[in-house]
Amino acid sequence: MTSAVSGPKYLSVREHLRRRVSALPEHTLLPPEPVLCAEYGVSRITLRRAVDGLVADGHLVREQGRGTYVTRPAIRHEYRESFVHRIAGFNSVMTEQGAQVGTTVLTQRIVPVQVPVAAELGLEPATDVVELVRLRSVDGTPNHVAHSFLAATAYPRAAEEDFSQGSLYDFLRREYDADLAHARIVVDVGTAAPDEADVLGVIAGSPLLVVRTTVRDSDGRPQVHSFSRLRPDVSQVEFEVSVGGR
Repeated sequence: MTSAVSGPKYLSVREHLRRRVSALPEHTLLPPEPVLCAEYGVSRITLRRAVDGLVADGHLVREQGRGTYVTRPAIRHEYRESFVHRIAGFNSVMTEQGAQVGTTVLTQRIVPVQVPVAAELGLEPATDVVELVRLRSVDGTPNHVAHSFLAATAYPRAAEEDFSQGSLYDFLRREYDADLAHARIVVDVGTAAPDEADVLGVIAGSPLLVVRTTVRDSDGRPQVHSFSRLRPDVSQVEFEVSVGGR
């Protein structure tokens, strides 16, 4: 085996295996450990370390009594904390990754704002907001339900736009030249209500990842508040941050 990956031997084996399993159908069983050890010319310890990395990344699954078989990594639902240069919505991020994104609009209306959302948007109680609720899927699998709120006086056309395709953020930039400069993100855990469970294809009471985002303009004024309730079995939330104070 030859590999362009330098460093410890297990890294070369892991990278070669990663490329190999990515071309195999899901649920394909890997050859037994002795066969792979002989093929790659490594010890069992080295092989297991390589396989451990692919299991952790979601490329392989070990099953007692069956062996190790090919799976597919969870869809990476990527958020970046450094939003000054770019705030990208889910549709844009996943499309760039080559995924097929589906959207079903569940609710789209103007309603009086609820107290928690009013606090996030800096609005007076009962101020009208556009409420947009969408079921998002990736490659045909339900991924999350996204709830978005924005002031109706500032963005009235958001109550009428067809959001079954495209990005809310792209719409706001295109139609209103919206200044979406910064975002605050909070992640916690919730459970699926019966209506959510039905559309997400999970059991009521199942755990969900909850990602709350408030997007602000360059002057710090809130523009959009959203919370997404994600299936954790097909989603990951990733942050990239700058580290200072070295």
